[in-house]
Amino acid sequence: QVQLVESGGGLVQPGGSLRLSCAASGFTFRNYAMNWYRQAPGKERELVATISSVGGSTSYADSVKGRFTISRDNAKNTVYLQMNSLKPEDTAVYFCKATSVLRQIWGQGTLVTVSS
Repeated sequence: QVQLVESGGGLVQPGGSLRLSCAASGFTFRNYAMNWYRQAPGKERELVATISSVGGSTSYADSVKGRFTISRDNAKNTVYLQMNSLKPEDTAVYFCKATSVLRQIWGQGTLVTVSS
């Protein structure tokens, strides 16, 4: 079964940190670039971070640059998003996505709430 399962979301205070994980199964993970997206209430889904299939290239939205880090472990079929210095405006459902030339695979999302 092809799937992506996110975990690690929760409630955190402003200035705090969280690490999201996305575990892949049912497909050849190392052949896919991986993305993290987020969708805040009432807003469109936005791209947060991208990492290439072998992990040598990353990119970030300006809103998270310097605070978030995307990484992957191809041996564990997992991609991570380390989020530091969190702000209330980072509150959203975070989704991972696997991307290849042929298809895209989405996870179900994990909720991150930044609030005091």
